[in-house]
This record gives sequence, structure tokens and C-alpha cells, in this order.
Amino acid sequence: MNNESKASKIIRFILYSILKYFVLFIVDGSVYVFIELAFRGRSHISMFILGGLSGVIVGGLNNWYTWDMPLIKQMLISTCIITCLEYITGYIVNIRMKLNVWDYSNIPFNLDGQICLLFSFFWIFISLIAIILDDLLRYVLFDEPYHKYRIV
Repeated sequence: MNNESKASKIIRFILYSILKYFVLFIVDGSVYVFIELAFRGRSHISMFILGGLSGVIVGGLNNWYTWDMPLIKQMLISTCIITCLEYITGYIVNIRMKLNVWDYSNIPFNLDGQICLLFSFFWIFISLIAIILDDLLRYVLFDEPYHKYRIV
């Protein structure tokens, strides 16, 4: 009986975690598509996936490591994560699949037209939205604690 109880708790925890990260992925992906629609007038399903994945990873930084991590450090780490994911997505979607979802070739300091310094700079501020949104969603939907941020 005791082993069944432990197994039941483990299964419940796994299902709860899958649901939580699925909801966070859907919300983060949707928010990113909305940002694209607002600024570019168009988006693509790959941007929903990239936004969802980026949001979950960026939002999880202060949950998987420590709340003592300064917000500025989270934003800079997040920018590196998003830029790497953007390059990987661009390589798959634009270079290999030739879908031409975006092309930064005409923007200075780009790498293969998939990432550029200018948009990496924008990710600093977009990551702030992702960090705060993730913490707020975890607080409201999943009853997780909401902590105060340390700026530096």
C-alpha cells in the first residue's frame, strides 16, 4: 500500500508538471506571436514554438536556480538563450526547410541572416516580459510563491 501511495504521488507530480509546462508553453508562445503580429504584422507557427520554448526556459531560470539571481543577470542569460534558440530555429526553418520566415541578412552584425546584434539587444527587454509573465502565471495559476526581484 505504501509503495502504491508513493507511485501515485510520483505520477500525480509528473502529470501536474506536464500540465504546468504545457500551459506556460501555450501562453508564452501566444504572447510572442502577439508581439510579432503587433510589430511585423505577421507570424509563423515556428515562432509560436520558439516563443513557447524560450519563455519556459527563460521563466524557469529563477525557479531552477535561485531567486537571489539579479534580474539583470537573468535578462542577460535569457538573451543568450533566446539568441541561441533563434539561431537553431532559423537554421532549421529558414536554411534547411527554406521557409524564409525571417532574414536578417541586411542588418549589420548578423550570423547567416538568422540572428543579429540588434535583435539580441531587443531580447534583453523581451526577456524581462517573459520572466515577469512566467512568475505571475506560476503565482496565479499554480499557487507558487511570488518573490521580489533583485535588480543587481
